[in-house]
Amino acid sequence: SRRHRLYREELNLTSPAAPLLLQPDASWLQFHLGISRDGLYPRSSSAVNRLLRDMQHLGTISADYSQDEKALLGACDCSQIVKPSGVHLKLVLRFQDFGKAMFKPMRQKREEETPEDFFYFVDFQRHNAEIAAFHLDRILDFRRVPPTVGRLINITKEILEVTKNEILQSVFFVSPASNVCFFAKCPYMCKTEYAVCGNPHLLEGSLSAFLPSLNLAPRLSIPNPWIRSYSFDGKEEWEVNPLYCNTVREIYPYSNGNRLLNIVDMAIFDFLIGNMDRHHYEMFTKFGDDGFLLHLDNARGFGRHSHDETSILAPLSQCCIIKRTTLLRLQLLAEPDYRLSDMMRESLLQDHLAPVLTEPHLLALDRRLQLILKAVRKCIDTHGEAKVVANDTQPQAPGTDRGKLMT
Repeated sequence: SRRHRLYREELNLTSPAAPLLLQPDASWLQFHLGISRDGLYPRSSSAVNRLLRDMQHLGTISADYSQDEKALLGACDCSQIVKPSGVHLKLVLRFQDFGKAMFKPMRQKREEETPEDFFYFVDFQRHNAEIAAFHLDRILDFRRVPPTVGRLINITKEILEVTKNEILQSVFFVSPASNVCFFAKCPYMCKTEYAVCGNPHLLEGSLSAFLPSLNLAPRLSIPNPWIRSYSFDGKEEWEVNPLYCNTVREIYPYSNGNRLLNIVDMAIFDFLIGNMDRHHYEMFTKFGDDGFLLHLDNARGFGRHSHDETSILAPLSQCCIIKRTTLLRLQLLAEPDYRLSDMMRESLLQDHLAPVLTEPHLLALDRRLQLILKAVRKCIDTHGEAKVVANDTQPQAPGTDRGKLMT
């Protein structure tokens, strides 16, 4: 607090800087304008590449808690918490070009696996999982994960000294090792042993680009039909009923259109990264019932490379349907010349925090890909290819498949 006060006093003694102006060609704005019915960005998007560079290099002008954390501030239900896991330790950073990103700090070293006895809903949130999920999503040609990049943040200069939130200022301290640290302001996290610390000021983290505001681009948040039980011993119907998909198929909007196919895409993505925490999904209302599903909040992926949680594939194995485009892409990534682990390794080398994933995690992707293809083959053997593989490669009428989100 004293350091922050002195910093503010020093600012008051200097002449005010010229006001920052919004630039129409700002990368974050061009990213927003490029969102269409096909995905969050075109396959070859110069705006996304510029956005990744800007999030990595632009200076911050403000830092604050996210809206959900503000809603929880001081009102966390400690009786529901099994283990403080850092779920609420994230910040919203605003850059010089007025773009915003969600900052998730490093909580776990890359070579550390999630302990076997951890429940998935108390697992650590991993910054490198957010980065790797974006690269995997782009390789799969889904383009449903917001652009995400790794960055070394000076938490003193780029968070503490630019925030106006007094509560955020109050959770910074200097550790016995002279490192600057901070923790989440929540009853079950308000302890220094749950803090994250710089070295002494620098801290790794992921930065995920914000989507357009809900006022401009409304989104729906919908419970996942294959949601897991968030208790120690409870079971959901899909976990005990192998014919559960028959029930789902009778419910709108899964009874027609491609919503169920999009759920299968999401399950395939989550299985590859090992994410069991997909309790809901979001989609833009403008694109209607057949719009793509956003793959947000992937920080609980890439926790255990030595274990393949096949229950994540329940939508695929129970419904036995898959998009032809998705299957073709998976088959291509199983070929020796386009091996998924090699594609990921090469893609992740572009990130400033490379290596983002350890080699065992990369090799696990190849193993899990084979399990997905095996599940598809089993479905085809049982039901026939015509019923399993949905042909989504037919061109649609002009203007129906590439409608822009913001016009």
